[in-house]
Amino acid sequence: MADEPKKNDILELAPETRLPEEDEGEQGGFWTKLKRGLFMTHTEIMEKVSDAMSNRVTLDDHTLDYLEEILIGADLGVDTSLELVERVKKNALKEQTTTAAKLRKLLSDEVADVLNEMPRPRVFGRGPMLTLVVGVNGVGKTTSIAKLARRHQQKGERVMLAAGDTFRAAAIEQLALWGDRLGVEVIRQGQGADPGAVVYDAIHAAKARRIDQLIVDTAGRLHTKDHLMAELSKVRRVIDREAADWQKRTILVLDATTGQNALAQARTFSQVVPIDGVLLAKLDGTAKGGMVVAIARELRLPVLYLGVGEKAEDLVDFRPREFASALVG
Repeated sequence: MADEPKKNDILELAPETRLPEEDEGEQGGFWTKLKRGLFMTHTEIMEKVSDAMSNRVTLDDHTLDYLEEILIGADLGVDTSLELVERVKKNALKEQTTTAAKLRKLLSDEVADVLNEMPRPRVFGRGPMLTLVVGVNGVGKTTSIAKLARRHQQKGERVMLAAGDTFRAAAIEQLALWGDRLGVEVIRQGQGADPGAVVYDAIHAAKARRIDQLIVDTAGRLHTKDHLMAELSKVRRVIDREAADWQKRTILVLDATTGQNALAQARTFSQVVPIDGVLLAKLDGTAKGGMVVAIARELRLPVLYLGVGEKAEDLVDFRPREFASALVG
């Protein structure tokens, strides 16, 4: 499904338009947005953990089985949920876990530990950066690109976008619309054009204009995996040749509302192109969000950003301990 910007997004893009919580500073704004994005899952887990520990002074097998069901229901996946329950069981005696609050704290610590075990994101220095954005159609790729562009603008960087998804005319139009609203140039050609040619033009335009950040959209047709692999491989060859001295990264956008299906998408894209990190989109209160833990544990991919709303500013850095606390703590 297309990522069409909503009519009132123009107002939200104005620099003076701030969410109320952003006045509290970076940490306050981050925490408020994260809690908002995970509100439904957090509330459900709290209630169920409280029910599980009702009238109990210790963790028994029944409670642990129920805890496993809770975690699977929150999209952490079977394997990850089993591992977390085993960790909780192992440490429950040490912590003398006798209340729901203690269980939530122990579970939050274990989730944070799992997240902290994932690979660290690459550290980039100064100099121009090219970001290749991949993901299946409908996951929120276009809006996520706009959010990335907005973030770099707020750092005072010059940004350019490239409409490399030439398979869909709507994708080109939507990226152009976001470019107009953000005041960012979009390099594009018509539907059916060679994506490699679009990227070639974009790289040379970015060099001429001394752009700091070039963000490239791509097609996401997993049902034609071989074609997708060939197309992305060609684009990567153009990038490596024409932007040899640039810093480069590939970000995979996943839809938080699709649950474990997003995990399958991540596995497939990892086979097609090297992934430097994940942007989890649509974490706006309706998604369960627990698959972040499964991505970290099962795929060993760093989660870089969370899309926690529909506004261009609603993109936050991923912080493992804060995420664990907002999810289950």
